[in-house]
Amino acid sequence: MKKSKLLRIPSRGLVLISLVSLVLGFILAYSYSISSADKEQNTSNSVGFKEQEKYKKELIHQKERNKELTEEINAKQQDIRKYEKSFASSEKSVEELVKEAEMLRLLIGDIPSQGKGISVSLQDGAYNPSQENPNDYIVHESHLFKVINELKISGAEALSINGQRLQTNSYIRCTGPVITVDGKTFPAPFTIEAVGDPTVLLASVNLGGGVVDQLTSDNIVVTVEEKGKITMPALRDDKN
Repeated sequence: MKKSKLLRIPSRGLVLISLVSLVLGFILAYSYSISSADKEQNTSNSVGFKEQEKYKKELIHQKERNKELTEEINAKQQDIRKYEKSFASSEKSVEELVKEAEMLRLLIGDIPSQGKGISVSLQDGAYNPSQENPNDYIVHESHLFKVINELKISGAEALSINGQRLQTNSYIRCTGPVITVDGKTFPAPFTIEAVGDPTVLLASVNLGGGVVDQLTSDNIVVTVEEKGKITMPALRDDKN
């Protein structure tokens, strides 16, 4: 029986093989390490990219929302301006209506009137009954109406004759030396009082060629005075 021969590798070969194995193992380990690092980096880059995309989308969404909110705020501000103008117009209209109603109540004598104003007194002129027509020297209702109408046009808020407050449809009639105002009789002189701006009222009656000049040319004695305070009761109070 033959004995098998064992393959003997020289010591030098073993060293070489060991060295090659060591280098190969190192290369494999290094390659694996690089591969793992690349894989982790790729994974990290992928996660970072996804987060960036997420933040980018959120930013775009917030910008769009901010734009929508800005447009909504602008629209609301426009509505508020419209409401403010509407309210201001309404308040102004209401205020004007209140003033107009107040003026109408004063004119018809529904409420008392008090304030500055003027008085205009009319008195018969001097004449000689035996030589002249006395009608050319006495105060007639036409003279009274001239003064009253001028004062109304000039903004008088209340008028009276000899203390009798006038209303919009007052009845005035002259009968000889006396006048009748809404059923009440008054002798001369006839004093017309007007509540209002004295400066305006005085200027209106004293205007050149105006009421005072016309009455004077009709031989009427006219006296105009400014009053610091004139008080007129409401017509219903005057009736009580």
